[in-house]
Amino acid sequence: MTANEEKKVQLEEHAHQEMAEEISPELEAFLHTDPSKGLTTAEVTERLAKFGPNQLTEVKKNVFLKFLGYFTGAIAYLIEIAWILSAVVQDWVNFGIIGALLLVNAAIGFIEESKAENALDALKNTLALKTRVWRNGDLIEIDVSDLVPGDIIVLRLGDIVPADCRLLGIGVHGEPVEGNLQIDQSALTGESLPVSKGKGATAYSSSIVKQGQQMGVVTKTGENTFIGRAATLMSNTNEQGHFQKIINKIGNFLVFITVVLVVILFIVLMVKTHAHDVLNIIKDVLVLTVAAIPVGLPTVMSVTMAVGAKQLAKKEVIVKRLTAVEEMASVSVLCSDKTGTLTLNELTFDEPWLCKGYSSDDILLYSYMAAEQGANDPIEYAVRTAARSQLEVLKSLGERDTKIPGFKTNSFLPFNPVTKLTQATILNEETGETFKVAKGAPQVIIKLVGGNDDAVHAVNSLARRGLRALGVARTIPGDLEQWELIGMISLLDPPRPDSAETIARCHEMGVSVKMITGDQLIIAKEVAQRLGMQRAILDAHKLVEADVSEEEIVRRCVKADGFAQVIPEHKYRVVELLQEQGLLVGMTGDGVNDAPALKKANVGIAVHGCTDAARSASDIVLLAPGLSTIVDGITTSRAIFQRMRSYALYRITSTIHFLLFFFFVTIIYQWKLEAILLIFIAVLNDCATLVIAVDNAQISQRPDKWRIGQLITMSFVLAVFLTAASFAHFFIARDVFEVGAKELETIMYLHISSCPHFVIFSTRLSGFFWENIPSWTFTVAILGTQVFAMLISVFGVPGLTHAIGWGWGCGVLAISLGYFIVLDFVKVFLFRVWSFELTATLWPSPSRRRKLVERKAQKELSARVATNTEKVRTAVRAIGAVALLQNGVSEKRTTA
Repeated sequence: MTANEEKKVQLEEHAHQEMAEEISPELEAFLHTDPSKGLTTAEVTERLAKFGPNQLTEVKKNVFLKFLGYFTGAIAYLIEIAWILSAVVQDWVNFGIIGALLLVNAAIGFIEESKAENALDALKNTLALKTRVWRNGDLIEIDVSDLVPGDIIVLRLGDIVPADCRLLGIGVHGEPVEGNLQIDQSALTGESLPVSKGKGATAYSSSIVKQGQQMGVVTKTGENTFIGRAATLMSNTNEQGHFQKIINKIGNFLVFITVVLVVILFIVLMVKTHAHDVLNIIKDVLVLTVAAIPVGLPTVMSVTMAVGAKQLAKKEVIVKRLTAVEEMASVSVLCSDKTGTLTLNELTFDEPWLCKGYSSDDILLYSYMAAEQGANDPIEYAVRTAARSQLEVLKSLGERDTKIPGFKTNSFLPFNPVTKLTQATILNEETGETFKVAKGAPQVIIKLVGGNDDAVHAVNSLARRGLRALGVARTIPGDLEQWELIGMISLLDPPRPDSAETIARCHEMGVSVKMITGDQLIIAKEVAQRLGMQRAILDAHKLVEADVSEEEIVRRCVKADGFAQVIPEHKYRVVELLQEQGLLVGMTGDGVNDAPALKKANVGIAVHGCTDAARSASDIVLLAPGLSTIVDGITTSRAIFQRMRSYALYRITSTIHFLLFFFFVTIIYQWKLEAILLIFIAVLNDCATLVIAVDNAQISQRPDKWRIGQLITMSFVLAVFLTAASFAHFFIARDVFEVGAKELETIMYLHISSCPHFVIFSTRLSGFFWENIPSWTFTVAILGTQVFAMLISVFGVPGLTHAIGWGWGCGVLAISLGYFIVLDFVKVFLFRVWSFELTATLWPSPSRRRKLVERKAQKELSARVATNTEKVRTAVRAIGAVALLQNGVSEKRTTA
């Protein structure tokens, strides 16, 4: 059995509405405790030893080891090798500079990411601290960590359920209870409405009792609970981030070519010198190694992302994991939790169905009369809130004032599970009329009024749309026994005001939005329609069917616009399936149930009002309500991505240029540039390019991708052109003008400092450099460093450069400026001829070949559709022409 098949089998075990695993016979034997006495001390001690405490295991990483982790990776290893070689040849200046760069880069990453909280701590904090339990025949209060399977606990209004438990249907003293518990488990399952649970049902750890009182027997504790499984998923999700993978790919390429060239150089020099003076050979090799190291690449990337994080913070988008800034720009699928994220997570009035003669205000007023004042029931609260906000007669009432002006409540019958309605007797103080009002289950109210076929059809229509209906009726004037129907009110957890616009804007930016909810399928479809989404909502159980192939499940996942009746494992599974397709996935959410998927996603986004667990598992936290700030986040992150990619293209080009030029010039002519000058170039130029973090940037309309093959190929081509320019400078200065050795070294220093550096004006964008003018800050910084390099070359610095005069200084700088324009045309040409088809041809892979076949099929289909459409248009025009001619209109006029 493959790993994916095993995962499907595991998930299918959880994929039913009650979510909990089946209780094993061994565990079932522990659950038959006498409710009047509870467990004994001896039984508790034995079970604590067997099952452990009712708490989540903490896994914390050593701070020192975490800091050392920032010294790993291909580029870091390359820098460390050069650092060690500097010590071997006793080049202490390079040793100090390279070591400082290592520490600075590690410190930036460590400081920026050390603010993240431990997700398991937050999950632990969501549990109740104390609970009431029967032990040794006494009702006592204990720490929730001391609970064991078989304990008899008491659940009351407002309690946080301390462990998974099976409801017993009896009160605290063993008496039968009327009605079920109303339990809010939206933070666990995403269901927008409290769930009614009676005897035998399971109440899950960390859900909240909204109404009623019952006793329950604890079935599962700690990591075996529903929330514990979520914690386990989170602790097992510790994958390397997308950005680290990209940097490592770049680093691996540079390490490979550096090692190959350095080894070749070392062997050639050893042969030429007959292995004499090994230390000098190592110094020569060190020059090439130092030239190959993009020492500033990690630092510039980190600083660029840190500046971007501060920009996002001003837009109320808080970045916890620095690399999430880059990854957000590449997100192509956004999985969004519905309840509390796309919707308000509160029941509100929707459009009512009304009987003739009644208005929307009428049904609101009568509903308010029949509402239980002060009750915590979400339906009663929704009725009271809607009436107070919409009816003029109630707007002036104080918060505690429940009396309707002009009316007096003579009697009130609260909701009863048997009758399934609330009823009030009302006196109209102005007319003296007394009447009754009833509000309750539609079938009960319809029966009360003697039947109404139109009302039955209305209720069925509302049910098909996933709306909860309540009937409202009143007695006719003068007869307290004769009822007439007012209408049906409908209740829904409504979308946030900005959700539909946000989804539309995401689609415009190439980001597909998929809704994920624990609600029923019909409710999900109704909300999707109101959000402007397609109604292709998939029951999440379809993701774990054991008799369906993995390819079919992946196809379902990719094609669906949303998923209903999900549990945390389903959300995790959705993210995993999409990632296996090579998609970068963003996940938004606010509850404990979202935490595993938030951590699994490439970018986990905790929304406003989220739980501690969601906040801690996420990479980004939204401070403003709703999803509207996500668009700002995507826009800003794409600008940051463009800056980072432009710098990467420039820096890889420079590195390859250094390698090619110094490899050939060292082997052929035994010429070298002092390592301190190369370090000086790298440090000075990278300090200048730090301001790329505030440069102007073009915002792409589609998710950004690194396209490593394209990046390296373009870097190599540009580097070859730069190498040609370097040899031209070398030969002209040495052979034509016959400058001295020191002057030649300074001339080559100025050229190698300026010519590759000005290329960054070209790599900023894919089009011509003038299509998006760089910021003044960036321009001044880049030009300023090269003017400084020119001045120290013109006048010379003892121990560093030899004076070459204004002619050489200005000439080299002018050529470098002109040459970047030539390279800009080369770059534009490469971008224009480059395509996915070219990539798939040059570097074929199974996924690329599959995509290539799909794209060709899509093009053929589009071509056939276009051809058929044109045939239809031609036929229509011909028919129109015939009709016009029959009416005496000329062919010439028809054409016109």
